[in-house]
Amino acid sequence: MNLYRISQSVNTDWDTYDSAIVAAPDEEKARVMHPNGIKSDRLDRKTHNFSMGCWVVYASDVKVELIGAASEKTQRSVICSSFNAG
Repeated sequence: MNLYRISQSVNTDWDTYDSAIVAAPDEEKARVMHPNGIKSDRLDRKTHNFSMGCWVVYASDVKVELIGAASEKTQRSVICSSFNAG
């Protein structure tokens, strides 16, 4: 399991997430994670679109950066997220 920083600069309004640290096995699994903890079950698998207004619409708009390795016991999850409340 790896640690990734996921971020976006498309949806910059109030009440939106700008980034999160997530544990995921690979970059693509990290890309489809939502900063509020929802995994790909809320992502349209055909179009890779999210249906929520507080993050990006397209998974392709998510920047993914590998920041390190997690312990072997770490499960796929959101470690910390940044939300811009308005």
